[in-house]
Amino acid sequence: MSATNFVDYVKIYCRSGKGGAGSVHFRREKFIPKGGPDGGNGGRGGDIYLKGSEQHWTLIHLKYKRHVIAESGGGGTGALCSGSDGQDIVIEVPLGTVAKNAETNEIICEITQKDEKVMLMQGGRGGLGNWNFRTATLQTPRFAQPGEPEKEGYVILELKILADIGLVGFPNAGKSTLLSVVSAAKPKIADYAFTTLVPNVGIVEYRDGRSFVMADIPGIIEGAHEGKGLGLRFLRHIERNSMLLFMVPSDSDDIQKQYNILVNELKMFNPDLLDKKRVLAITKSDLIDDELMKEIKKELPKKIPHIFISSQTGTGITQLKDLLWKQLNYE
Repeated sequence: MSATNFVDYVKIYCRSGKGGAGSVHFRREKFIPKGGPDGGNGGRGGDIYLKGSEQHWTLIHLKYKRHVIAESGGGGTGALCSGSDGQDIVIEVPLGTVAKNAETNEIICEITQKDEKVMLMQGGRGGLGNWNFRTATLQTPRFAQPGEPEKEGYVILELKILADIGLVGFPNAGKSTLLSVVSAAKPKIADYAFTTLVPNVGIVEYRDGRSFVMADIPGIIEGAHEGKGLGLRFLRHIERNSMLLFMVPSDSDDIQKQYNILVNELKMFNPDLLDKKRVLAITKSDLIDDELMKEIKKELPKKIPHIFISSQTGTGITQLKDLLWKQLNYE
């Protein structure tokens, strides 16, 4: 998916429908000149809903549709006829979409399931017609209720990629190359920083027809939590991943330091990210010999499972899948 087609943030104006007014009407027929009240109720205004859809992967379909306005309810009429209800609007969004109030930044809802439907803004109720206000002492009420007003406001929609495993690493750590090797995803790959400008998602086939979803998140640099590099724009995607695969190249000057920087960036962005399971992959292992590999092992974090891999030669790829599956399902 190209960078121009990937949209993970939109701000839209929403307005539900207002309720229709109740009717002030009296029955008038040829032989009933002074019939009683028969004003009908107004119809309700249309609601606005969000609905989870597996047919959408980004929010691009909302990029140029910044105003969502529901239909208002119709007014009541005589003969106890109620007004028509305003038509609801259902906005389909990809799974992992978070809706926030643009003014308070308060989370309204999170859509994580297919066909999950959540009301974003409720339409106004229709007003009661004068028929509802008749009493023994007030037989000809000449008033009715107006419909309830509409609700309106700006809503922010943010997409957080749903995946079992998120790839975390500096630019050029080999994340895109790994994803292209273990799945059918075709991310852009080149020998310069920030080749990946949008998250890429691939389905990794495992043994016996089983599979898991892996997401390649654009590279993190030191200071990303402050907005440096691609910054905060993509750090939020990591929040949805069940497990994190840290990737550090074997030819790095200081593997332990790189790993610590990555962990610190996640901590500064959201401390809860450190509660996720972690695996450390030392990439580009075809560039080092066995002796250097032993030396590197001594520097690696003791409590984090680690593995040496090479996407170019295929070294360790099968073992990596086994390790990831085990971490996802059994520990």
